[in-house]
Formats: sequence, structure tokens, C-alpha cells
Amino acid sequence: CRELARLDHHVIAYQRKPAVHLAEYGVESVTGDICDRERLAATAAGCDAIIHTAAKAGIWGDPADYRRINIDGTRSVVAACRASGVGMLVHTSSPSIVHAGRDIEGGDESLPLATRFSAPYPETKAEAERRVMAASDDTLNTVSLRPHLVWGPGDNHLLPRLVERARKGTLKLPGADKLIDTVYIDNAAAAHLLALDALDANPACRGKTYFITNGEPWPQARIISALLAASGIDADVRPVSPRAAAVVGSLAEWWWQRQRLESEPPLTR
Repeated sequence: CRELARLDHHVIAYQRKPAVHLAEYGVESVTGDICDRERLAATAAGCDAIIHTAAKAGIWGDPADYRRINIDGTRSVVAACRASGVGMLVHTSSPSIVHAGRDIEGGDESLPLATRFSAPYPETKAEAERRVMAASDDTLNTVSLRPHLVWGPGDNHLLPRLVERARKGTLKLPGADKLIDTVYIDNAAAAHLLALDALDANPACRGKTYFITNGEPWPQARIISALLAASGIDADVRPVSPRAAAVVGSLAEWWWQRQRLESEPPLTR
């Protein structure tokens, strides 16, 4: 929103809560549910494009919530584009939708979507991307971006979880040496703006998907240590057996489900 406003676009932020922090950039804030098609369509009236970043993220929770927000919500966004004559849709997808449980090295956009998923987030994001890609036609140009592990200022998802765990003591990490590619928040935002420009000018990108990364894969332990160091925390990250972690994660999930606990297990598969 900030970058679009800086480029003199008229920007409307449609969110669950008022985006008062964006007012200083001249961004108009509208509060609403993503599944409220009428309100969404009314908000989109007169817009040239929608950048759809809303989703329920995470690795734990009621699958019905993920389906409502990620699948039904995306269906509402596409419907709002149709109803309001919006011609361009940039969709924030996820690289997790191609992860089938094995390492991916040097993968590209030719990778097929996974057929089995370990959590409702990638499963519902895969279906959401299918719907966005299927919607691309002569009246609505769509593109999906798959940014991997977005980090940076304002992160309220990844970093707070790491900080909370690190303050409790040693971080035990399966696959500490695994190389992972990430993307800085400003680069993720820039990718969305580039996709918007391309939809307007380059027919070759319409109906396509793209992985978005910094192009700088680091070992997982180094990534976590660097993020925590930036938060003023000197963490002790120690490797553990992935097989042992998977067993403990399965047991933790089973116990949390058996006890019907609303919190997230300390470890999942």
C-alpha cells in the first residue's frame, strides 16, 4: 500500500480492522469481511486492479477457517472483480503448495501442485491459486506470486513466534543445515508492483505463477540466528533428528486434538 501510494496510485485497503496506520500515506481504509461479496464489490467499484494478499496463515487451526478465508475468500475476490469490472488481479499464493514432503532443490514453476498436504494452509492455498488461474480470461488478467518466507519490519507472524520460542531457552531445530530461500518484505512488495505492471503490458505473464525469493539461500539455522540477532536475542540453535522431531510432532498433534485444545502444539509434523 505504501509503495503504491508513493507512486501516486489511489489505494484502498480492505481489511478486517481499520488500517489507521496507512492513513499517513493517503491510503483509504475500508473495514469488511473478505467473504462479504457485496461490500467487497462495492469497495472495488472504479478500481483498475486488486492485489489479493489476505489469507489465514499458520500451521494449526480449524480447517474450516482456512477453507472459508483462503478458498471462499478468494472466490469472493474473483467475483468482486467480475461484478465491478476490475481488469487485473495479482494474487499472493504460497510455494508450500508444491511441497510434497521431500526436499526441493532448483525447482521452478513447472513443479506440479502437491496432491497430499500436511496442513490446511497449503491445501487451501493450492485451491485458491487454481481458482485464480482458472479465472484468467479476456476480461480479467490474473497472475499468482509465491513469495517464500517473507521477513522484515512489521512482521507479526514469523519473527514473534521465533522470539517467543528463543526466550524460553534453546531452539532445537530439525534440518538445521537445510538451505532455504527467503524474501525480504520490500522485495516481496516490489514483486507485486512489477506483476501489476506486467499484467497491464505483457500478455505472456497472464494466467501464470511465479516463485519470489531473494535468490540467496541460507542454512535454516543461520536464517533463524540472524533474525533473532536483529531482535537483540543471542539464541542457541541446536540440530535434532528430523525423524525424532516428526514422531514428537505427531504425538503432540494427536494429544492436542484428543484434548480439543485451542492453542497450538509446541511441535507439529
